[in-house]
Amino acid sequence: MTQQILFVDDEPKILQAIERQLCTRFHMRTASDPEEGLRTVRQNGPFAVVVSDYRMPGMNGIRFLTEVKHANPDTVRVMLTGQADLNTAIAAVNEGSIFRFLTKPCPAEVLTAALECALEQHRLVTSERELLEKTLHGSIKVLTEVLSLVSPGAFSHACLVRRYATHMATRLRLRRVWEFELAAMLCQLGYITVPQQVLDKVATHQKLSADEQAVFSSHPAVAERLLENIPRLETVARMIRNQDSPPRMEERLDALFESGDVVAVGTAILRTALEFERLGSTGKTRRDAIEWMRQAGVFNSRLLEALETAEVGAVERRVVMLRVNELNTTMVANQDICTNKGVLLLPKGEGLTMPMIERLRGFARTVGIPQPISVLIPHSARTPLA
Repeated sequence: MTQQILFVDDEPKILQAIERQLCTRFHMRTASDPEEGLRTVRQNGPFAVVVSDYRMPGMNGIRFLTEVKHANPDTVRVMLTGQADLNTAIAAVNEGSIFRFLTKPCPAEVLTAALECALEQHRLVTSERELLEKTLHGSIKVLTEVLSLVSPGAFSHACLVRRYATHMATRLRLRRVWEFELAAMLCQLGYITVPQQVLDKVATHQKLSADEQAVFSSHPAVAERLLENIPRLETVARMIRNQDSPPRMEERLDALFESGDVVAVGTAILRTALEFERLGSTGKTRRDAIEWMRQAGVFNSRLLEALETAEVGAVERRVVMLRVNELNTTMVANQDICTNKGVLLLPKGEGLTMPMIERLRGFARTVGIPQPISVLIPHSARTPLA
């Protein structure tokens, strides 16, 4: 996509002159006042570079560029002004975080060079962020795939918790939804160190011995240690670490969302989603689960209100018999899938992930798996052809 530049100035002649000089070199838009500039940013952005005058009616250039920064942090901000005193320049740098401070009249070659540098800065910032995000997403994908292989049940539960957490954060229009979503998806990562027999007892709501409880209770700390060294996941790691700690009083109050404490908000969302999923696994309806949580008095009322609109109904499915090479990730096991020697690979009721399908194919080629396998597929899906 072509990088756009927005010029904002309340003097039409200056905007016209800039357009004549630069329109063949840059992809440009103009606005004649700050309010129009902000509308343009919202409707036609994001812009790679925004250039603003300082002295304009209604809102000065520093405040305008600060608003641009809040709307699009990656936008490179430049001030072009005849108000060239030192105090203005200092305020522009400190408050508007500007990249260049240019004074009028500005020769075309100077302005062109500044814009080229600003565009290059934008390319560097966005490419670095894209690289970091791809690395982050890749790391998370590996971790979730490991969880799906080691503990398919935990992975399936985490998928439900993720759905509820994301719904609550989106419904309440919270910022940084991605962090709450990741915390939910990775909250059971520490299960990889918990013996399967302990996880089976937890899943069937059996009482744990003191030693078993100690092992199980350590899983949030294990997940935190695995995640805290991944860039940008420090906050997510702390949310997960706190998921089983006693709720604080402020987590129950509406003021929680105005506190600015992302970890506290994320922990409250995670606790709420986990308890909602746990109650659902015992057979409670959504209404009964939410009423039980209200009566408990330790969950935030706004989160419970958001949960009331969450989609919890199961996808309508039908049973088909398929061979291993016909499986895909839309399916759910309708039987315990074992090797010919009786080793359990995937319990009944667990969703199929790509790593698990590859694992099944590997065992089918070597040890052997009794086939065909009973699986559930979405009712509307076509039956794979043999």
